[in-house]
Amino acid sequence: MRRITTLALLAATLPLACGRGGAYGDANSVIVGAPNELWERVETPTRTALERRVFTVAEEKAFTVTQIDPREADWGNLQQFKQVLVIGEANDPWVAEALAERDGNQALAPPQILQVMDVWARSQLVTVMLLNDGDAAAQVERLLPELAELYERQYRDYVVARMFLTGRDSALADTLRAEAGFELLLPVVYQWRREDSTFIFRNDNPDPSELIRQVAVTWWTPVPPNVQPESLLEWRSDIANRYYEDEQVVKLEGVQGGPGTIGGNKAYQIQATWENPPGGWPAGGPLLMRAIICEEQNRMYLLDAWLYAPGKEKYEYVIQLETILNSFRCGT
Repeated sequence: MRRITTLALLAATLPLACGRGGAYGDANSVIVGAPNELWERVETPTRTALERRVFTVAEEKAFTVTQIDPREADWGNLQQFKQVLVIGEANDPWVAEALAERDGNQALAPPQILQVMDVWARSQLVTVMLLNDGDAAAQVERLLPELAELYERQYRDYVVARMFLTGRDSALADTLRAEAGFELLLPVVYQWRREDSTFIFRNDNPDPSELIRQVAVTWWTPVPPNVQPESLLEWRSDIANRYYEDEQVVKLEGVQGGPGTIGGNKAYQIQATWENPPGGWPAGGPLLMRAIICEEQNRMYLLDAWLYAPGKEKYEYVIQLETILNSFRCGT
């Protein structure tokens, strides 16, 4: 099997090979090549596994699945997408074409999942769900958890790679460590400013009317006792009123969260949505908020990340914000 890397999904400038054009479509749009008679039996579990709902403003699909029978005429067009899943036995033509492009050292031992690059288009990833001559539907269902995990991991890698195309701002991380006692790793494209003990990092490229990703970090010291979610939301509201360009209100409906540990520190995470106050511009989006206790510094940090992306799918940007929050370090 050819080595599959995140950058392979991003390589839109590879040289033309064997007359193949460039793949099109989104990285989270999956074209499924499977016979209709099989799809009728496996559609529901496949959609449940791949089209799981993820947190944004409303429930959003992690992946969008479009099925076509490879024996139909339209298969020639849809097989040009970036993400293609073919299901069948090794002698099925749509599977055989993909297997012909694999590394010959990869043994075939169905039922199994294999991946091959650039089968019908450049910058394309084709996933093969290879079956034997047994119960095809049962084999598909057994492989679905592995497939869903594989797609999710690769999509996250793809998102993070795209996010850091401008480079990682390690100099900023060093500055924050020296001046504020914490680290945060952001793409170089982010701008930042300090307001008292609140640090604000913002990326509003290409235009703030189209897309804003913002993260704020501040802290309380000493660590307060018996912190409740309500007090964290009040803290966040105070920071927003003081330092954000526009006032924000957290929608209490659908708030999710709970205590846990992050990086070995006690923490509390809240997922919710924000919106402008009544009477203002009708804007809103998802937010991720974490309160992290750093005992060594006797601080409770507040990390607040929010997104404004009207008319866009938001899961990719939520992953970006999660990645930034996950890079947070405090103490030694």
